[in-house]
Amino acid sequence: MAVIPLAWWQLALAAVMVIGLAGCTAAMRLGMSRGLLLAALRTVIQLALIGLVLEALFAAERLLWVTLMALAMLLIAGREVVARQKRRFLGGWGFGIGTLAMFLSSFTVTVLTLTVIIGPEPWYRPQYAIPLLGMLLGNTMTGVALALDRLTDGAWQQRGVIENRLMLGQPWSRAIEDIRRDAIRSGLMPMINAMAAAGVVSLPGMMTGQILAGSPPALAVKYQILVMFAITLGTGFGALAAVSMGSRRLFDKRERLRLKRLAPPRK
Repeated sequence: MAVIPLAWWQLALAAVMVIGLAGCTAAMRLGMSRGLLLAALRTVIQLALIGLVLEALFAAERLLWVTLMALAMLLIAGREVVARQKRRFLGGWGFGIGTLAMFLSSFTVTVLTLTVIIGPEPWYRPQYAIPLLGMLLGNTMTGVALALDRLTDGAWQQRGVIENRLMLGQPWSRAIEDIRRDAIRSGLMPMINAMAAAGVVSLPGMMTGQILAGSPPALAVKYQILVMFAITLGTGFGALAAVSMGSRRLFDKRERLRLKRLAPPRK
C-alpha cells in the first residue's frame, strides 16, 4: 500500500486551523494565543530541522554520528527533567541525577532491544536506534521528572516526620521509605495507564504511524507491544535510579536531612 504524500499546502491548511484556534483563545481572553502560536512555530522549525538531520544520519549510518545524536537527545532530556521540577536539587545535581538515571535505563534498554530482540544489521542502524531511543527517552523523562518532583516535594512537606524518625534511631533509608515508594509510583503511573488503555481507549503513536505508512496491522501491533514494554522498562528503572540517587542526596554522611540542598520552589 503506497503512502499518500502530503503537500505543503495541506500542512498550511492545518496551520490555518491552529491559527483559528489561537484566535478563539484570544477572543475569550484566555491568555494562551501567543503561547499556542509560538509552540506551533517551534514544532514546525524543530521537526523540519530534525528531519534534515535524520536524513543525513540515515545516509551516513555510522556509529559515531548515531552516538553523538543520542548524547544530544540525552542532554536535552536531562535539561527538561530539571525544568519540570518544583523543588530541584541545587548545583548540577538536579541535572546530573536525572540525566544519569535516563542514561542507565533508556540507553541500556535500547541497546538490549536492538541487539537481542530486533537485531538489525548493523545493530546501531539509525532507522531503528534513533526512533526507539527517542520514544524511550521521551517517556522516561516524564517518569523521572514526576518521581523526582514527588520525592523532593514529599521530603519538604514531611520533613518533621523524617527528622522524628531519624531521632528515633531509624536509618535514613527507613525514614524516607514511604516517600520513596510514592515517588516511584508517580513515575510509573503514566506508563501503567498507557498500557491499560492501549488498543481500547487509544491507538498508540507508533502503531498508528506504521499503519498509516502501509504496514500490516498485525506487524504494527507486534512492534507496538515491543516498544511499550521497552518504554515501561526504561521508565521503571529510570524512576528507581533517580529516586535512589535523589533520596540519598537529601541526607549527608551522618544521615542528617539536608533540605538546603534543594532550590526554593518555582512560582
